[in-house]
Amino acid sequence: MDRRDFIKTTGKTLAFAAATTAAGVLFHNRRVAGVEPIVLKTSDFTVPTEKSLPQIALARNTDHVAALHASLDAVGGIKRFIRKGDRVTIKPNIGWDRTPEQGADTNPVLVGEMARLCLAAGAAIVIITDVPCNEPRRCFLRSGIRAEAEKAGAKVVLPLKEDYIRTVMGGQMLDVWPILKYFVQTDKLINMPIAKHHSLSSFTGSMKNFYGILGGRRSQLHQKIDQSIVELATFSKPTLTVVDCTRVMLRGGPTGGSLDDVAIENSVICATDQVAADSRASEFLGLTGEQVGHIALADKSGLGKLDYRSVGYKEIT
Repeated sequence: MDRRDFIKTTGKTLAFAAATTAAGVLFHNRRVAGVEPIVLKTSDFTVPTEKSLPQIALARNTDHVAALHASLDAVGGIKRFIRKGDRVTIKPNIGWDRTPEQGADTNPVLVGEMARLCLAAGAAIVIITDVPCNEPRRCFLRSGIRAEAEKAGAKVVLPLKEDYIRTVMGGQMLDVWPILKYFVQTDKLINMPIAKHHSLSSFTGSMKNFYGILGGRRSQLHQKIDQSIVELATFSKPTLTVVDCTRVMLRGGPTGGSLDDVAIENSVICATDQVAADSRASEFLGLTGEQVGHIALADKSGLGKLDYRSVGYKEIT
């Protein structure tokens, strides 16, 4: 089944699930609070590996759009990832009611430019959404992401209660969980985190950013945070990872607040290996991949490479 057929089939299944649940009819799968989960057989949005290209590139430039273009071109350019007619979902970090200068949310200029690039490459629609920790409307507005995304022609979606699909994820921590439907009903998924300090995981980047696809009581996942992060990243294998390292919060994460805690690094990472991307990005906080529990676990699990140089690494200054 190709992805478009899968999306159509999933939509029909959801409609059928709603009708049959109301009538008291149950599916053959495991029950969750009296409602059967929808089994999603794939969430792998990756593109084929190109041996001639690096799997990770970092570009530095005070012009952040130029940095994005340089790092993206180094891993193959936008047309490697986006085809005409694609439905694209972009996942920034829009978790916090903060300004761009505070470094808690993804740089809005980068988000807007990525949406613009996807549409120029022929995407039928670009959806930008997240499940924030603070009040969603304020997060989307104050971060500057809503304005930049809409200016670029993207559709910005604030999550609603009815937008979640109870999903079998097959993990130890994440067995069955409500997921915002835009992160599974899509052709391509672009993960756009910001690199910063996190009080529980020491570092948050691309893999931790997938907490923002979940509804429900996410705080209970903190009991085994490294395991839950790796399970999320294993489930949501993105088409492309773009790590915002233009402003890096060194302390006080993930919420931050003080500009004294933010280092101006003017860097953007593009990667097809999300583990390698996080390993490189963690260095902006004076860490190594080995020192970050979920990065080391992801490497051990075979999700990607902690040694980012082993998958091809290019740096553009």
